[in-house]
Amino acid sequence: MSGRERLNRPDAGRIETEKVSIELGQGAQAFEAVRDISVTIEPGELVCILGPSGCGKSTLLGALAGHITTSKGRLTVDGAPVGGPHPDRGIVFQYHTLFPWKSVRENVAFGPKMRGLKRSERHRMADEILDLVGLRDFADRYPSQLSGGMQQRVEIARVLVNRPRLLLMDEPFSALDALTRMRMQELLLDIWERVRTTILFVTHDIDEALFLADRILVMSPRPGRLLEQIVVPFPRPRATDIVALPEFGKLKRHCLDLLRVETRTASLPRLTPLGL
Repeated sequence: MSGRERLNRPDAGRIETEKVSIELGQGAQAFEAVRDISVTIEPGELVCILGPSGCGKSTLLGALAGHITTSKGRLTVDGAPVGGPHPDRGIVFQYHTLFPWKSVRENVAFGPKMRGLKRSERHRMADEILDLVGLRDFADRYPSQLSGGMQQRVEIARVLVNRPRLLLMDEPFSALDALTRMRMQELLLDIWERVRTTILFVTHDIDEALFLADRILVMSPRPGRLLEQIVVPFPRPRATDIVALPEFGKLKRHCLDLLRVETRTASLPRLTPLGL
């Protein structure tokens, strides 16, 4: 895979949510995690969902992956309702889920194996994707022989080998040290520039969202509501020196103000009028 070749059709990976609400738990333990989310994400966009812990970011991602059922509203990918998990919607979690007994190549080739592809073909596909994430020379190693950042690169490769329309990323770099995290962010942008699959990236880190995203969806504390959509103005390709730009600082303060006001309001006690 070379140049700016896409994994999919140029029009694949469109997400539409219309007044989506999600309840979790049952009976007396039930609570509303997400409320009335309406948003459209265009094919090939890289969009970050930003919000405090517990605001429903991962819940919304789980619904798009097909692991969680919505309570209300409409949720579609390329016009089709999300009815369950599918390789077209790959997800990368905070911690890798690699098989420790399989080599890097075998981990990446697992999806094609489940689809019935021959060993030579699935290994060819795995090596192609490993080259994309810079791990071709580590194809015969095992997960325990890799660093944390390399393990996450294998995890990303394992999803990309299925050529998904949509790549869902749930705080995939938050467990890494600061330097490795920065390098992984740069790697992700490099991969995305080349394959242009739609990416929905969950984070609670404002700097990360501003560095990665075309657009940021800022969510309120639970139940998660869409507070604002912020179009990130920085041209691509991006380098880490954008953090020194005045506009970067201005947008960061705006995000902080949004989250601070909403979090403070959500945490205020409910007062009962005197005499009642």
